[in-house]
Amino acid sequence: MLRNKKAVIFDLDGTLVDSMWMWKSIDIEYLGKFGIDLPPTLQKDIEGMSFSETAVYFKETFELSDSLEQIKADWNDMAYEKYTKEVDFKAGAKEFLKYCKKNHIKLGIATSNSRELVDATMEALGVREYFDCIKTSCEVARGKPAPDIYLAVAQNLNVPVSDCLVFEDVEMGILAGKNAGMEVCAIEDDFSMDQLEKKKQLADYYIKDFYDINFK
Repeated sequence: MLRNKKAVIFDLDGTLVDSMWMWKSIDIEYLGKFGIDLPPTLQKDIEGMSFSETAVYFKETFELSDSLEQIKADWNDMAYEKYTKEVDFKAGAKEFLKYCKKNHIKLGIATSNSRELVDATMEALGVREYFDCIKTSCEVARGKPAPDIYLAVAQNLNVPVSDCLVFEDVEMGILAGKNAGMEVCAIEDDFSMDQLEKKKQLADYYIKDFYDINFK
């Protein structure tokens, strides 16, 4: 999968780092403050949305009185400590990053998360300097499955889309990479196991973790 590839672009949550476990609990806690139960389809309904798009969805769907900026600030506050103290890499991810850097493959992140949280996570894990470009979906016109964020990262890296490899953990993200004209490797994650067969159908490659890649 790395043959002729000049750049590797990662989604963050559930792909590069093991963090999907915390967002459901945050959604439960956050909505609970307003006396609202978590809808069973919420995670699927907001999949691929940018941080800002998700805030709009919450405000409109649950008729919240808080401003969009307050909603996002509350989420950042609730998640910050978990990202900086509890979140770790997916298995083999750091070793794979080191391999890419050693072999002069450019690295990028294309995430639906907030700039504050992705920057804090990269600093906490000590890998900020590995990445040539980090972009969030809030910095482009449309969130995933639109290709905007992957096209923006590729442009910033100055690498043709045909020379980019994307890693993603959910259907909407895989579609974003494919819609950008890139090859996509889907990675297994406990929180998208219900999408397993669909992920395999959509992606060019599928791995359980980064150790499945023969990069050593």
